[in-house]
Amino acid sequence: MRPDTPADHTAEAERLLRTAAQYPEDQEPLLLQAAAHLELAGDRVGATSLYDQLLAVPAVNLPLVKALQAANLWEYGHEAEARAIIDGVRASSPQDPAPWAIVAETLEAHDELDAAHETFTTALTLLVDPSDEVPYAALALLTGRHRVSRLKGNTHDEWDALADSLHTGDIGLDELHDPKRLWALGSNDPAVLRAEIARLQAELGSYRAALSRPFPVAVLHWPAAELTELLAAYPSLTAEYPSHPAHLVKIETSLRELAAGGTTNLGIVTGSIPSYEAFAASEYTSPTDLDLLPQYATTLAARGRAVSWPPGRNATCWCGSGVTYRGCHGA
Repeated sequence: MRPDTPADHTAEAERLLRTAAQYPEDQEPLLLQAAAHLELAGDRVGATSLYDQLLAVPAVNLPLVKALQAANLWEYGHEAEARAIIDGVRASSPQDPAPWAIVAETLEAHDELDAAHETFTTALTLLVDPSDEVPYAALALLTGRHRVSRLKGNTHDEWDALADSLHTGDIGLDELHDPKRLWALGSNDPAVLRAEIARLQAELGSYRAALSRPFPVAVLHWPAAELTELLAAYPSLTAEYPSHPAHLVKIETSLRELAAGGTTNLGIVTGSIPSYEAFAASEYTSPTDLDLLPQYATTLAARGRAVSWPPGRNATCWCGSGVTYRGCHGA
């Protein structure tokens, strides 16, 4: 059952903190979820302490944690500190759409529409190639920019047109993002109110669909050093992993085949030897069990460890080469 009251959110945050203590390798996504529940419970100081804890490590996804921290700080009066963090996030040009979206939406929520629009535009220019398939994670950037454009009264441009073309709801984005809707909420006309309720239901349906998306169909990736160590410890796995380059090609090929078959919400999880051995022990089986590998990948995805695939063509490739996806496995 979903938490509905502050007490429920506090209890869920406490459960996540206990889980994080049990699985230190998954601490970051679990603490981020716990911080979100503390924010919903009204405990913004407690949420800030978790963000500070992650930043002290430092966090793996540093821009995301900083963006969430800034949004939280601004909500309880620390505007100057939040602005400074937001400036730092934007200057770091993260390759993940999530920090950009959080920063832009924070600015939008505080009526900084010009800055929000500029942030959305910068992120899209950096991460999205309009001629290529738009990654699912970047859709929030397109939708957010469209919304702010309507609030500012801007004429449609190519980004707004792309957002319109990818929108799948029954009610179009132009209508959903119409600033006059705010006035409609105060109307005494039943027909106007019924129309507004229909729009709100459409929006709520979109949000619920996004929140209820299943865990990504995740493919397991072993970095070169980890794979070498894995095969040295468990030589029988060589049949599954004949070489690291072949392993990388197989990942990309498998994901493309899944996408071509209509599978959505694809992702990649990165394994590590200690984590894999601990998982094998928890399942009372040997790390050499080939059936264990997909189970391990699914478990990592369920813990929030999956990275969305495909990345943007100009984003860094998932394989860790440091080359853009366009020039590496996306070629």
